[in-house]
Amino acid sequence: MAGTMNKMTLAKALNAGLRKAMEGDPKVLLMGEDVGKLGGVFRITDGLQKDFGEDRVIDTPLAESGIIGTAVGLAMRGYRPVCEIQFDGFVYPAYDQIVSQVAKIHFRTQGKVKMPIVIRIPFGGGIGAVEHHSESPEAQFAHTPGLKVVTCSNPVDGYWMIQQAIASDDPVIFLEPKRQYHADKADIDETADASSIQPLFTSRVVRPGADVTLLAYGPMVKTCLKAAEAAATEGRSIEVIDLRTLSPLDMGPVFESVRRTGRVVVAHEAHTNLGMGSEIAARISEQCFYSLESPVLRVGGFDTPYPPSRIEEEWLPDLDRVLDAIDRTFEF
Repeated sequence: MAGTMNKMTLAKALNAGLRKAMEGDPKVLLMGEDVGKLGGVFRITDGLQKDFGEDRVIDTPLAESGIIGTAVGLAMRGYRPVCEIQFDGFVYPAYDQIVSQVAKIHFRTQGKVKMPIVIRIPFGGGIGAVEHHSESPEAQFAHTPGLKVVTCSNPVDGYWMIQQAIASDDPVIFLEPKRQYHADKADIDETADASSIQPLFTSRVVRPGADVTLLAYGPMVKTCLKAAEAAATEGRSIEVIDLRTLSPLDMGPVFESVRRTGRVVVAHEAHTNLGMGSEIAARISEQCFYSLESPVLRVGGFDTPYPPSRIEEEWLPDLDRVLDAIDRTFEF
């Protein structure tokens, strides 16, 4: 029997997922700048301090390194801290703690000490904010062994993936596409059996197609779905895959798709130089070389720091840039 469906935005879905995790395990704590009384700058933790108290939803000082360092100690003592970094570009003061401690303690102790920390980072542009508020640092974390890196693109994934990340005994960098927070609503069955939910570290075909494989994650999934719709009016059938997990990458569905289509475009907001698209392109060329009809093409931001908000629309990869890359794959 189907459960009751609730229509939710990504912001509401993440809030509901955090609530469910906190109800299920008293060791789950939320901590970050303004996450308590204010409910976070994007209101993702709205109402949680009121319901769970100040001991479990903790307003921290403005000190990212301190937030993550404290979380390491809590995780060692059996807690499951969920840390919010207010904006993507504010994560760098905590980068030392994340790379030097969070990523390495499980390995350093030969598996004796677990690090069940989730670090929530709103990432990407498109909200008219300045630098440090619109960045895409995912490749820096995916390049660090010992960290798991995932990103949701829609409310249903947001609701389940945040719970799965909190349940994981490994540290998870949880990237949230901030321009999707309030963009779309989706039906979420909060009573669904967890065993029927797609596992955390897996990618998914979100639109089947036959001519080109279009790979994206986080904020670019919606753009790529629109590109596939536009291409369909010209008679081109585009398969869109939401990668969902950046470390470990789940390449099975990607390889299967590429062997059928022979053409690939990878799209992400981060600049292309040494971005996730580089690693994905390399793996595809290693595994599917004889299936490729053209080189793997990448679409991304330009190799500059994030621009002032007045020109961010020119900087961000959009529908036209994705469609242009799709056209170019047919020129070979």
